[in-house]
Amino acid sequence: MLGLLVGTLDSVLDSTAKVAPFRILHQTPDSQVYLSIACGANREEITKHWDWLEQNIMKTLSVFDSNEDITNFVQGKIRGLIAEEGKDSFAKEDDPEKFREALLKFEKSIGLPEQEKLVTYYSCSYWKGRVPCQGWLYLSTNFLSFYSFLLGSEIKLIISWDAVSKLEKTSTVILTESIHVCSQGEDHYFSMFLHINETYLLMEQLANYAIKRLFDKETFDNDPVLDDPLQITKRGLEYRAHSEQFKAFFRLPKEETLKEVHECFLWVPFSHFSTHGKMCISDNYICFASQDGNLCSVIIPLREVLAVDKTDDPNRSVIISIKGKTAFRFNEVKDFDQLVAKLRLKCRAASTQCDVSTEVAISSDATGQCGHLEEQPLTCQKECSKTVNTEALMTVFHPQNLENLDSKMLKEKMKEQSWNILFSECGRGVSMFRTKKTRDLVVRGIPETLRGELWMLFSGAVNDMATNPGYYAEVVEQSLGTCNLATEEIERDLRRSLPEHPAFQSDTGISALRRVLTAYAYRNPKIGYCQAMNILTSVLLLYAKEEEAFWLLVAVCERMLPDYFNRRIIGALVDQAVFEELIRDHLPQLTEHMTDMTFFSSVSLSWFLTLFISVLPIESAVNVVDCFFYDGIKAILQLGLAILDYNLDKLLTCKDDAEAVTALNRFFDNVINKDSPLPSNVQQGSNINEKSSHTKVDITDLIKESNEKYGSIRYEDIHSMRCRNRLYVIQTLEETTKQNVLRVVSQDVKMTLQELDELYVIFKKELFISCYWYLSCPGLKHHDPSLSYLEQYQIDCQQFRVLYHLLSPWAHSANRDSLALWTFRLLDENSDCLINFKEFSSAIDIMYNGSFTEKLKLLFKLHIPPAYTEVMSKTSSKGDELSTEELLYFSQLQVSKHADKKEAESGKNTPEKGKGKIDIQAYLSQWQDELLKKEENIKDLPRMNQSQFIQFSKTLYNLFHEDPEEESLYQAIAIVTNLLLRMEEVGRKLHSPTSSAKEFSSTACDSGPRGPEGNADSNVEKGPSSPREEHQWSFAFEQILASLLNEPALVRFFERPLDLKAKIENVKSSQLRSRTKV
Repeated sequence: MLGLLVGTLDSVLDSTAKVAPFRILHQTPDSQVYLSIACGANREEITKHWDWLEQNIMKTLSVFDSNEDITNFVQGKIRGLIAEEGKDSFAKEDDPEKFREALLKFEKSIGLPEQEKLVTYYSCSYWKGRVPCQGWLYLSTNFLSFYSFLLGSEIKLIISWDAVSKLEKTSTVILTESIHVCSQGEDHYFSMFLHINETYLLMEQLANYAIKRLFDKETFDNDPVLDDPLQITKRGLEYRAHSEQFKAFFRLPKEETLKEVHECFLWVPFSHFSTHGKMCISDNYICFASQDGNLCSVIIPLREVLAVDKTDDPNRSVIISIKGKTAFRFNEVKDFDQLVAKLRLKCRAASTQCDVSTEVAISSDATGQCGHLEEQPLTCQKECSKTVNTEALMTVFHPQNLENLDSKMLKEKMKEQSWNILFSECGRGVSMFRTKKTRDLVVRGIPETLRGELWMLFSGAVNDMATNPGYYAEVVEQSLGTCNLATEEIERDLRRSLPEHPAFQSDTGISALRRVLTAYAYRNPKIGYCQAMNILTSVLLLYAKEEEAFWLLVAVCERMLPDYFNRRIIGALVDQAVFEELIRDHLPQLTEHMTDMTFFSSVSLSWFLTLFISVLPIESAVNVVDCFFYDGIKAILQLGLAILDYNLDKLLTCKDDAEAVTALNRFFDNVINKDSPLPSNVQQGSNINEKSSHTKVDITDLIKESNEKYGSIRYEDIHSMRCRNRLYVIQTLEETTKQNVLRVVSQDVKMTLQELDELYVIFKKELFISCYWYLSCPGLKHHDPSLSYLEQYQIDCQQFRVLYHLLSPWAHSANRDSLALWTFRLLDENSDCLINFKEFSSAIDIMYNGSFTEKLKLLFKLHIPPAYTEVMSKTSSKGDELSTEELLYFSQLQVSKHADKKEAESGKNTPEKGKGKIDIQAYLSQWQDELLKKEENIKDLPRMNQSQFIQFSKTLYNLFHEDPEEESLYQAIAIVTNLLLRMEEVGRKLHSPTSSAKEFSSTACDSGPRGPEGNADSNVEKGPSSPREEHQWSFAFEQILASLLNEPALVRFFERPLDLKAKIENVKSSQLRSRTKV
């Protein structure tokens, strides 16, 4: 109660809430709770509210018997009024004045860089422990922010979307409805929203957008709708969400976008009634779904439309006539005149497009990405026939014998008859009515002869094939003869795909499978080929023609099971997490028994990847595929729950995971399809089932049970769970990457594991911050999860400079930009203008934990090639500061000289990155070289010439600036410099008495007492020294080291302990803030 009381005071006293001075409160007798009914800025306004209450509320109160009923009525009435008001407020939400005011508050209170785009804002409470704080929640492109100022106490919270690992709606005793955000192990709760569902959906979209953009580049590249972070708006996000839901429900091509939605009634001729629902119109389709989506739905491609007419009756009807003498009548359509005009224009454009476009070229994306693949004659792959099969393999290898009809064949014919009756009522083809009866027939199993046609229809692949005529034949022609990693893996797995089936014991089936898989790998090189695709494609080829099987594979990989078939199988991991969540909800007793829920993930992975084909006999698995193409992933989740439920008693008695796996495998062995017309030599489970004494389970009964028990699971719930668990899965993968990187790096540095962990977070954060506000970020282009852990995140010179300024103990130096540049060039050993975390941490470790010799050696190496390059800013007013363009230019200097050499070496010594051939020997050789790598001998370091030594001296002076022992250090370095020059002069006189060293001596020594603010710069030659001078004047590292060791002030300076932990804590709080200054 104390927390709620403080929350009330908070909302009253919060200056941002602007609470009105006049209020009307409702109190139930004998209760200390007051409900705020109305408020006003002055007496006149509150009097109007009171008059309205007298007229509309108080007269009704006399009918209630108890005070509690009166309170409930008043509460419900006021909430209803708020909801009605909310409907109007949505339309006015983009009020420019209100939004501008909120934007100014956001910029002033949160203090993010001006590029950060505010999407929307909400009033809510943020819970600090048991106390709620009233304030404003700001949702921007890259951050979730909260700000509250109460009684002089300020609360400011900034969470980047890419750090969110959990986002969910929760409900507790104290918080009836709240939004829970988990970021970097910390939990945050927000409540008291007026529209919590809307707020949650927007947060979910922004979090998933950030995750895709920064972590999941493969998915993001395929989704260009939101590629510009500066163009994201609330309206755009809502529109996108509706469009995605529309495409998923109707299984439309990914290029489609929702344009219009109209509420109307569709006349259903075979039922003689009109069903209420929504007409959804996209670029190329008119779709309808009843209010209850399972009741009736229709998809009308504009390419099939012959005419669009309207009636003169008061029903405001639109009649759409399509090929095949079928017409659809939509009644009670608002603005039907304008709608008819628009549809006629769309149909005219669609028919023109069909007439003109007879060929469809392969997408530029596919050809562009395939262009770099190594293409050469494929000696291991000999095509027996380049002709694309025009018949399903089942038709070729198992033609139906109509003369000999046994009981199973009679049942099959009865199924066909049922479908023919449905076709006569609902139509046949892409525009057929889809009703509850359609689903019932699918659950019973689709007849063998109709399976390919209906798979194409329900998956939406029929639309892909119709809009891309000739595409498959062209891809097959271009892909044959190529050789790369994908084709080698395909060749290896060809004869492992349903090897017991006669179709894949012959060259006909093997060649068709090869063509489809190779063509798809060519079409989509980002996926290429993944295991399990061969098993799925084999089944598709049994029932569909070769070109149809290709488009079915496209539908599965790119729409129905997104992100399943890539290196990280993120989609499958997400759906397994969804499956675990459903198990907790529907089978709690199993959850209580299993100590580790990851068991279900490990055992069910093959269920999801192969749609149960790998665990069920083929004659039973095809029934599961039937349901999958009709209901999507919902069918697989339901069946998984039904299987666990059926085996619940056995699983509860299992003592370990191995026993549970054995029980499930025994169950799968005894699943039969008693109505399958396939010959016994094809049915995989026939021989086992005859000998087995275990109870047989018919697949049809199992699927029916899964629909009856778990059919209440909604598509919307699955989508929400997928979004929620995607955050968790990707963050878990990122955590695994981090732990592997830390394990490797920790062996080579003196930092503690905690310091290294926090340094990694800062390193990665800087990469992301530099990508927040730009359309195409170089850092993201180099992010490839298929690379080794160390190479997945790399920073360029500009990002390194920012981190150097924040972290380096030498960042106070006047020439810090030059030091950052030289350090980067030193670390960039392979000259690709990028460094990884191992290289970055090695430099920071030396700066903080290195010995006197190690620190001095680092400084020495920074002032000799390849690290050192003469730096001169084009803008004299900036002094030693370098612009981004200058920094990137200097970081790339001399790279071209070694490019050919480096490339040749990398071809021999390092494995190829990406998806090309992987040279295992190169990996082993590289690993062995690293193990045998010894500490660098200081005698091997090259000598430092005159101009480099002058710059080295200047750097030391800059490092000592504002140090407590500044004067002593300046004097010490002057003594060392003078000593080195005199030693060199003596040595030079022994060889050439005529040259003069005094000029150089006075140049360097005179710069000493003045320090970095003196005129040393004016005496340094701007151009490069002549080769002769460089040869004459040079110093070895041992000379410099020995001279510096003689000065105690210099030794104390470099051996002074530095607190890296405190520096990291400071950087964590200032890293984002510093971005506003850079």
